[in-house]
Amino acid sequence: MTLSAQLFSYIGLIEHSTISFVLRPFQWCSAQLFYVNGKKIDPLAAVEDLDEAGAEAVDALAGLPCTNTALRRAARRLGQLYDDAVSPTELKATQVGLLAQIDRLAGDGSQEGPTLQVLAERLAIRISALTHALRPLVRDGLVELRQDARDRRTKHGILTPLGKARLREAFLLWAAVNRRVETVLGPASAEKLRGLADKVASQEFLDAYTAGKRLVAHAEATSET
Repeated sequence: MTLSAQLFSYIGLIEHSTISFVLRPFQWCSAQLFYVNGKKIDPLAAVEDLDEAGAEAVDALAGLPCTNTALRRAARRLGQLYDDAVSPTELKATQVGLLAQIDRLAGDGSQEGPTLQVLAERLAIRISALTHALRPLVRDGLVELRQDARDRRTKHGILTPLGKARLREAFLLWAAVNRRVETVLGPASAEKLRGLADKVASQEFLDAYTAGKRLVAHAEATSET
């Protein structure tokens, strides 16, 4: 039995019992007996009794489809293809996407550029993750961070002239790999994949998940009304 399976067995034991001791990680004590629901037990003996049931439970869980795993596998595959395509620019595909998002959000002609808060919300990431991702782009002179004129606690992300030139170069490479992926998947499947990804990344999905409710598509909502 693996260590992780042992830990899961103890977790199940602890959750369903009244235990008169605190189990310290990785300390297995067989010299003492402890009381569980008024009965004396040997912790190690209890683990042995749970071996078979625990293994069956793990096997059952292993057979369940995991949406997170499937999406991560797909993201890794696509990420590798896009990274290879834009590698001549010395950027990763995620960095190209970040530059493109800054450029898109600054498309109104504003000299300030998007705030980091707005940028993080659009990318569905935390501010800490965004600042970490921006660090090499700022270091290499592709992005400039400027303080807000009215609120010095707020910063805006702006593409430098070098950043704009690098983005144009990367966009041509990105467009080629994007067309190839769409050709392989087919336009309809590629559009559906993007739509599902956008839905999962949306605030509506997060709100529905938090409420434990099904996310109703716009077309369904319209027909119900």
